[in-house]
Amino acid sequence: MYAIIQTGGKQLRVEPGEKIRVEQLDANIGEDIEFEDVLLVVKDNETLIGTPHVENSPVFAKVLDHGRGKKIKVVKMKRRKNYRRTQGHRQNYTELEILSIGKMPKAKKQKATKPKAAKPKEKQTEFEEIESESS
Repeated sequence: MYAIIQTGGKQLRVEPGEKIRVEQLDANIGEDIEFEDVLLVVKDNETLIGTPHVENSPVFAKVLDHGRGKKIKVVKMKRRKNYRRTQGHRQNYTELEILSIGKMPKAKKQKATKPKAAKPKEKQTEFEEIESESS
């Protein structure tokens, strides 16, 4: 099973369990995100082609990391004019792990913990109130 999604102006072929790098997304590490721009889904021998997107088949992914790619050199030069410029560039990326295609995976159930009740305050006697006010 695989799908073709569109993100960051690019189209990517993804499968569940696969780790991919995409253009930087505005999401925190550990957060689950959903891609609804799914162009194609292939499941067994069945192919769903979107016009332009496939309905009801989102791709779910988990954000693993944010980082920067390898440095590349951008060189400009004009011959015989003594014009040479170099500049470096590092592209930001987000690393994702594809969780599922088409439906949200079931989250692990955690036992709900009850908040502990606060102890009730003891009532002060009139004598203690007067004593605390005077000091």
